[in-house]
Amino acid sequence: MTKEQDGQLADDKSARSGSATCPQQPGTKAGVTSREVRSTNSCLPHLDVSRRVLLSVLAASATLIGPPRSTSARAQAQVDLLPSWNDGTSKGAITDFVARVTQKGGPDFLPAVDRIATFDNDGTLWAEQPMYVQLAFALDRVKAMAPFHPEWEEMQPFKAALAGDMKTLAASGEHGIALLVTATHAGMTTAEFQQIVMKWLATARHPRFKRPYTELSYQPMIELLAYLRTNSFKTFIVSGGGVEFMRPWSERVYGVPPEQVVGSSIKTKFQMRDGGPELFRLPELNFVNDGPGKPVGINEFIGRRPIAAFGNSDGDLEMLQWTTMSAGARLGLIVHHTDAEREYAYDRNTPFGRLDKALDAAAQNKWVVVDMKRDWKNIFAFG
Repeated sequence: MTKEQDGQLADDKSARSGSATCPQQPGTKAGVTSREVRSTNSCLPHLDVSRRVLLSVLAASATLIGPPRSTSARAQAQVDLLPSWNDGTSKGAITDFVARVTQKGGPDFLPAVDRIATFDNDGTLWAEQPMYVQLAFALDRVKAMAPFHPEWEEMQPFKAALAGDMKTLAASGEHGIALLVTATHAGMTTAEFQQIVMKWLATARHPRFKRPYTELSYQPMIELLAYLRTNSFKTFIVSGGGVEFMRPWSERVYGVPPEQVVGSSIKTKFQMRDGGPELFRLPELNFVNDGPGKPVGINEFIGRRPIAAFGNSDGDLEMLQWTTMSAGARLGLIVHHTDAEREYAYDRNTPFGRLDKALDAAAQNKWVVVDMKRDWKNIFAFG
């Protein structure tokens, strides 16, 4: 018998006895038996245990220890997934609601497929002062296109836009803004418009913070989006802003893919050009996803009624009503801008993001009203 065969025979005997002699491991003495080696990577005994016996032991262990908690539940118990939120009633209302709808066997449990959450964008996910970001984009587009439209020098609201007369521009209302948008957002393909948007966002800076607009997303809301997704919610943006303006960057900034963005739109048409297909943008409004249009857009483009809605202005009132005025656990939340030092303080008297009727409705409907100054440790990621 060779030395190798003799050694194998000795190993087999030791395996059957359940006390195999391990080769020397770093930090151990030679000849230590496997029962004395604690490292999971050390030599283990070759136990001849049937699958039935093993399953019986595991079943008994599970009975004694209890059902295992999910990895997500353990992680959330150990780590605060909303670190930019101060402890208080607002944060507590959010975490309590999520716990209720995700607790299997609980009275308010909802399967993941029904966990739909909708978020407004301007003033809810990123800054909307001193004007809507898309309006700033449109104004820059007016200036860039003005040499090709000399008639704009005497035509409102273009005249006000070129002169920087925000008072007159604001007085033009939704009709004036619509004229600016249709004139500056049309006459090109969807792909060309996307390139223009991304180029502008890469160079434009907020007048107060001197940073790219995409850096002015609210850190507590970014955390909230991620927290909901961790708990198997599907998050949607439902905004009065242009859908084609938001989709190119929504996933990078918010983690919300373009197919989960619902917004206002202008008409497009399919056409063939130079042997290739394209979608061409027309200077006509198609759908206004604001105010009463939001529940319509939710129904048309999402197809499920949300169980949680987040907004900041009267333009979100109907979305909050549609979401919360239904049976079962529901959450409505309004971001109230109260921090003039770190961001802006405004509500009832502002041309952009007015919060008046919705603020009154919040008390009646028991919606959560987030006090930005009190409830948020940080507003932006940069401090």
